[in-house]
Amino acid sequence: MTTLHGHTTAIGLWLAESLADPTDALATWRDGSHAMLPAGGRFDAVRIPIELVHAAADSAIHTTVAEHLTTALDGPVVCDPARWYYALVPPGTTESWTCGLARCLGRGAWLGVPHTDLTDHTRLHWCVPMEYPARLCDPGVVAALIERGHGQLTPEHTEFRRPR
Repeated sequence: MTTLHGHTTAIGLWLAESLADPTDALATWRDGSHAMLPAGGRFDAVRIPIELVHAAADSAIHTTVAEHLTTALDGPVVCDPARWYYALVPPGTTESWTCGLARCLGRGAWLGVPHTDLTDHTRLHWCVPMEYPARLCDPGVVAALIERGHGQLTPEHTEFRRPR
């Protein structure tokens, strides 16, 4: 285990070990930045448009959205408050992902991942922190949340476009 900001975390080490040199991620987190980690090894990531998440949660208020995702997904979610939520799912999910409303990022993609205790919602952060190493979201549950959000879109969510 490694100490980050005085906090011992097996989760941080588990995530960092997705890199050939885990100390790169650990040093980046120690400096207060986010680490770029490869998808497809330890996890894949479903990139969900912010409008779909807000529609599914029936709110754009950070705490309400976080509570909704915690209950609905029961797994880790990273948020880029400018545009995307990233639900971490098991590696290989990209091979069977069929939901056309969100893109699944797998082998060959990279994801900015904040330090495990970063929840400051004004920057890249954990909307739903990872509870245990390798405990990820169920892809079927993620797809259902996305479909529910799409079904609840209202005219105020007009900027939603299907991912490319």
